[in-house]
Amino acid sequence: MNTLTRREFLTSSTAIVGGLVIGFYWPTTPRGVEAAEPKRATEMNAWLRIDTDESVTVLIAHSEMGQGIYTALPMLVAEELEADWDKIRIVMAPISEPYKHPLLGAQLTGGSSSIRSRWESLRIAGATARIMLIQAAAERWQVKPETCQAQQGKVTHPQSHRVLTYGQLAEAAAKLSPPQNPPLKSVEQFKLIGKPMRRLDTPAKVDGSAIFGIDVRLTNMKIAAVQQAPVFGGSVKSYDTEAAKTLKIVELPNGIAVVADNYWEAKSGLEKLKVQFKFTEQDSQDSTTITQLFQKGLTETGAVAYQSGDVAANLKTAHKTLTVEYSVPFLAHATMEPMNCTADIKKDSAEIWVPTQAQEWSRAAVAKITGLPEDQIALHTTYLGGGFGRRVEVDFVIQAALISKQIGQPVKVIWSREEDMQQDVYRPAMLAKFTVGLDEKGIPLALTSRIVGPSIFQRINPKQIKNGIDQTAVEGIADLSYDIPHQHTDYVMKNTHIPVGFWRSVGHSHNAFFIESLIDEIAHATDKDPYQLRRTLLSHKPEFIKVLDTLAEKSAWQKPIASDRFRGMAIHQSFGSIVGQVAEISVDKTGGFKVYRVVCVVDCGIAVNPATIEAQMQGSIVYGLSALKQAITIKAGRVEQNNFPDYPLLTMAEMPQIEVHIVASGGKIGGIGEPGTPPIAPAVTNALFAATQKRIRHLPITTLS
Repeated sequence: MNTLTRREFLTSSTAIVGGLVIGFYWPTTPRGVEAAEPKRATEMNAWLRIDTDESVTVLIAHSEMGQGIYTALPMLVAEELEADWDKIRIVMAPISEPYKHPLLGAQLTGGSSSIRSRWESLRIAGATARIMLIQAAAERWQVKPETCQAQQGKVTHPQSHRVLTYGQLAEAAAKLSPPQNPPLKSVEQFKLIGKPMRRLDTPAKVDGSAIFGIDVRLTNMKIAAVQQAPVFGGSVKSYDTEAAKTLKIVELPNGIAVVADNYWEAKSGLEKLKVQFKFTEQDSQDSTTITQLFQKGLTETGAVAYQSGDVAANLKTAHKTLTVEYSVPFLAHATMEPMNCTADIKKDSAEIWVPTQAQEWSRAAVAKITGLPEDQIALHTTYLGGGFGRRVEVDFVIQAALISKQIGQPVKVIWSREEDMQQDVYRPAMLAKFTVGLDEKGIPLALTSRIVGPSIFQRINPKQIKNGIDQTAVEGIADLSYDIPHQHTDYVMKNTHIPVGFWRSVGHSHNAFFIESLIDEIAHATDKDPYQLRRTLLSHKPEFIKVLDTLAEKSAWQKPIASDRFRGMAIHQSFGSIVGQVAEISVDKTGGFKVYRVVCVVDCGIAVNPATIEAQMQGSIVYGLSALKQAITIKAGRVEQNNFPDYPLLTMAEMPQIEVHIVASGGKIGGIGEPGTPPIAPAVTNALFAATQKRIRHLPITTLS
């Protein structure tokens, strides 16, 4: 990945070493506000550079953690630019106002929103450059611009058969005034968008030249291993002072670090210290007391998240009612690359190398520790070995800055897998209770939903809590897709000492399990086909019907299946995309089960790179299938799991065949990194009910008996 200086990034619409720099940015809107179609801004900032060597460099303002945006975002520019795809290069943008996320209000990556947030701005940048290049060629040839054409990195004049490359035109084009409101292509005119494109970051990841955070090497750099209090909120009580005499140690607010020349020496040094931690009042907490806290919440009055019609009256007169409870556990992120950060803190400057989803928040944390102005802190975003929301946090960045500041030289902090597992910010455990009233035909008329559990935003940004509601706790239920006329959804916030945060698909990860299990229960309780019931309840939403019908067709839902195979269905909308899945499973005599096949249908509006969409659906399904086996449990105030043997991932032997079908509706752009995860859990548990007639209402799946 190439680098540019800060000055080069911020230079606007000017020649840089004979090149052309173009860019736009939009004003920001806070998270949780649905952004309207952004207006095309006139202020110019660097988004792309065209050099005289024919390379086209696209600046990327989002972190690459496997989701493919280092390819999909340049595709938006290249499409309108009519660039030669083989000439495209990518660089990571610095922290600067133009690169703030227009939907989230800060420079960060999350919410499956990278493509959605840059869909128009990057295309405008490409279109603007193309028009300026055509104008430069027309002026040189003394012809009208409309008689010229741009394609494959060249401008041609068909009548005279003259050709100039973008590199030859870049310097002249840079001197021209950019056009206002350049026209953009229609979907029918796309040449790159919609086609599976090879990923630009693949070669570096294959040959080992890609730099992840854990790969950073600096002159005179030390390595630090950390041990943190096993109970959140704890601190160091004591350690072996004799052993400490032979080690370089740094005390942290919640633990201790050992600094050495390599990781093995640092980790071994920690073990020699025999660190003891102070007793806290949270030491008495465990999974049972937390469950009891949540159960108590079911009896309390919740904050109302959504209300329609007269629920009480329709439940009272319902032909039949059904009341059920569901629960999910805390879950870890378990990224393949554990948390790490490299820091070089000096008196008058600081430099950070980190695999982060939150550039601005990371820099702000370093500024607070060092007292340095933010413009004296340089932050380099490396590739991320998995993010899933964990790398929005800055705890490991803070540690690196503290340690480097104290020892006076560069240091790379590396967490062990055990620290990574036991010092996470977890997917919230949640408890839900539903009561649904059905009419004589078995169609739901009224639904009450109560969600109980901890709040993500209460820890991260309490200002996002409105009238007692954390939207991440109720998303997917408070805005239910199914047509049930009378609804009441409320939320009872029950925070514990276990920190919770964003996890792949956030609240949709548990709420899809709840609601899609409930719909399946209604279908079986009323002798209805789960597909047909969903179709009835979604008849007012043609985009859902298209996904459902495609799912039924591709999974052969209405055709006979082998006697030892069973199917389950789920459909859910999150981050602007609709995903339907059918899981095909079998159950053996011992109660074990195997998922053989998953059929996935996704509607994300316009498919930018179908190859990436397929890969993200596959990865999301694997992530969700792993979660069926996983749980973070608490004993004596601390997390019990510490590595993959007791927090298992899906194995190769367990991997099902996955078929991904993209429904190109042409609607508003939806996200892709997360929406494939929510439906897989209920699709599997619904299939297990079809096989066993035993309903799984509580995850993880520990036994079918």
